[in-house]
Amino acid sequence: MRPGNRQAPPADAEAAGRGLDWFNLFVANIQTGFGPFIAVYLSSRSWTQTSIGLALSIGTVTAMASQVPAGAWVDAMSNKTRVACFSVMVFTVSALMFAIYPIPLFVYLAEILHGVSSCTLGPAIAALSLLIAGRFGMGLRLGRNARYAAIGNGLGAALMGTCGQYVSERAVFFLTAALTLPALVALLPLRRFSFAQAAAKSAINPSNLPRKPGQLLRVLADKRLLIFCVCAMLFTFANAPMLMLISGTMTAKVGNPSLLIAACIVLPQLIVALASPGMGRLAERRGRRSVLLIGFIMLPLKGLLFALITTPALVVVTQALDGIAAACFGIMVPLIVSDVAARSGHFTLSLGVAGFAIGIGGTLSTPAAGWLADHFGTSLAFSGLTGVGIAAVLLVLFAMPETRPEPDDDAGGDGVHAKGITQESLASV
Repeated sequence: MRPGNRQAPPADAEAAGRGLDWFNLFVANIQTGFGPFIAVYLSSRSWTQTSIGLALSIGTVTAMASQVPAGAWVDAMSNKTRVACFSVMVFTVSALMFAIYPIPLFVYLAEILHGVSSCTLGPAIAALSLLIAGRFGMGLRLGRNARYAAIGNGLGAALMGTCGQYVSERAVFFLTAALTLPALVALLPLRRFSFAQAAAKSAINPSNLPRKPGQLLRVLADKRLLIFCVCAMLFTFANAPMLMLISGTMTAKVGNPSLLIAACIVLPQLIVALASPGMGRLAERRGRRSVLLIGFIMLPLKGLLFALITTPALVVVTQALDGIAAACFGIMVPLIVSDVAARSGHFTLSLGVAGFAIGIGGTLSTPAAGWLADHFGTSLAFSGLTGVGIAAVLLVLFAMPETRPEPDDDAGGDGVHAKGITQESLASV
């Protein structure tokens, strides 16, 4: 066997894959604790809505500002498992700061820490996925990631909702901190796998695999990455405010829509868990644009239906479209970025650029949609979001190139194969 084709032991890769499954599940559990439960908890501590909004905004701005630097840092770290471990431990500290002493200084600091660690965790998981599966197995791996994350989100919401209802709002954050322990245990097979890859990487002569100075600029200027970032920004702009707007509409109609909103959150997670592996397989067989179009088409359909319907049951059914869109979009973001940048050594930095574009869309859309709804009604707001969604579909249809690598691409020196990890891939991931 030639040195350039040495592969990772299958048993180690399988164990690492199972570890990554469980890690995705427990991380999703943890992240659930930093969602709507923060607003409920701080409200119970007599925080005003303005103060709560400020705290959440600090976390959002921190996450946006950290996307690209975090991606660059993950690229620079040879052991991605250590990055994942660091991120989870920071989640523990953040949750305990909320639970033990929720004064403004600690809450703001906890939001900053959570924003930064979220930006390091996502790229670390994507890089570990690429290391385990290779470029030609990445779609299937990301489908598994999304399935386990969706299951974790659903279980986390149920656990923390029950904990908040029957114990206390503060107990939610102690539970969040406790759930970081099984997440760290799930990293153990990944740690062993990473050490094995590091040993293989140490056999490579670094002078044989130089990192070209202009490679980063070429990746960031790649037309495929730039067009995809614009598509992702438009998608997020159109999608982010929809649940907020329909929540306001249902509140005015039925009074307390808590169960309705819970159903609108749980149903898409079930769809994501069921559909994600199939979408990953479809992306490998039919290409990325096909799956991207399926997901993007769901968005204007959902916006149009929300503009027309007022029946609560139909609102919940319409949210099934959000599950399909989330399954497609959640897989395509790291997959398309890996197609473009996996061979460059700047995969996670490029992923940070895409995340920054997504953050811009989400940050701008909520106040814009709220202003439209306040001044012209929610139906017009949904119509405007539907128009943005249609623009995103047209951009994918007519401008977005196909990025799926062909098998003969590997002959050009990629070094990442579907059935194993070669030495050259270790230098680039």
